[in-house]
Amino acid sequence: MPKMDFLPVILGSDDNAYGMARAFHEQYGIKSIVATKGHLLSTMHSKIIEKRIFERFDEPETFAESLLTLKDELLEKADKLLLIASNENYVELAVRARSVLEPHYILPFVSEEMMDDIIFKEKFYSMCEEYGLDYPGTVIFKKGMDPEMELPFDFPAVVKPSDSMRYFNAQFEGKKKAYIVDSREEFVDAIGKIYGSTYDGTLIIQDYIPGDDTTMYVLNAYCDRNGKVRMMCLGHVVLEDPTPILIGNYVGIVGDSNQELYDQYKRFLEAIGFTGFANIDLKYDRRDGKFKIFELNIRQGRSSFFVTANGYNMAKYLVEDRVYHRDNPVVYGDNEVLWHGIPLKILVQYTTDPKLKSQVRRLIKEGKTASTLYYDKDMTLIRRFKLYSYYKTYHQRFAQYFKPEA
Repeated sequence: MPKMDFLPVILGSDDNAYGMARAFHEQYGIKSIVATKGHLLSTMHSKIIEKRIFERFDEPETFAESLLTLKDELLEKADKLLLIASNENYVELAVRARSVLEPHYILPFVSEEMMDDIIFKEKFYSMCEEYGLDYPGTVIFKKGMDPEMELPFDFPAVVKPSDSMRYFNAQFEGKKKAYIVDSREEFVDAIGKIYGSTYDGTLIIQDYIPGDDTTMYVLNAYCDRNGKVRMMCLGHVVLEDPTPILIGNYVGIVGDSNQELYDQYKRFLEAIGFTGFANIDLKYDRRDGKFKIFELNIRQGRSSFFVTANGYNMAKYLVEDRVYHRDNPVVYGDNEVLWHGIPLKILVQYTTDPKLKSQVRRLIKEGKTASTLYYDKDMTLIRRFKLYSYYKTYHQRFAQYFKPEA
């Protein structure tokens, strides 16, 4: 069998990992290697991946060692090995182990210094200030500070960790990705819960921008090895997951376009010399008519398959750049496909904005829809059954947790 030009090695086994494996399969017809510490439904019973399980793969001591044991076997099959990370923890592990991994793998990520500037949110908001990016009113809160302190904005407020990677590893009852607190009492309670866990990093307290899920937008970009933007694709969020531990995860996105936003964030990403996938969460603030950035993820997001679904295959931009070193012109997304991570019936039922609901219904009628895990070329009987059983749970979850904004 002839040697392949490249082979994707995907770190993690969630929806994000499957979405990238699917993008590689759609574009190049190849199976990806998924390196992970365990089994998640998203990548189980699949014909488009080969899984490699490593014990304690998500720990620094064993992460690089595991990938080094894998390299010889994979380099017999392909000339180049592309690393793709499916969550923050794997990005950090890969970037911090760059010196030992890079002789054998291509790491399409930012430098360690830039990673630290971006992942620690207090540093990131200073960067926003420097480059003129709008962001919500923000207070930096450190462990030991008085939760009764005066805030420069009223409740409701948002409480979230500055160090999302360290928070990712902290386990405690009632954990949420972010807390929306309506009163001082809820504020004090959230801070007590977080600091009662292993998390001792800084917290970000932010002014809550009014508006439901439909005021959220997500901007994905790919920046090449020279820090030049090659692709940008904007999505308008239809609905988020209301399950407490998954709050902030998008479950419905419609492809959108906004050249002003594209230009603004292209200037920013190129000015800082960003490389790899960028995943940017924005919220439209109707009070002043501005799009405000919440965070910049230094990887593609869990729902980023919406980009591939809209016709901009994410694997293709990575391969063109890092494998073939082609400097293609920048592409700006302007297609209108509905990506969904829950059954369409639920999406229609719980979409609050009448105009967006009408658009969702039209796209369903026109057949312009896609879902990450439902891939026609990878639907074994057992996979179909397991996915059906999993997605059925969303009926109960929305009934239990969904609270429309007053």
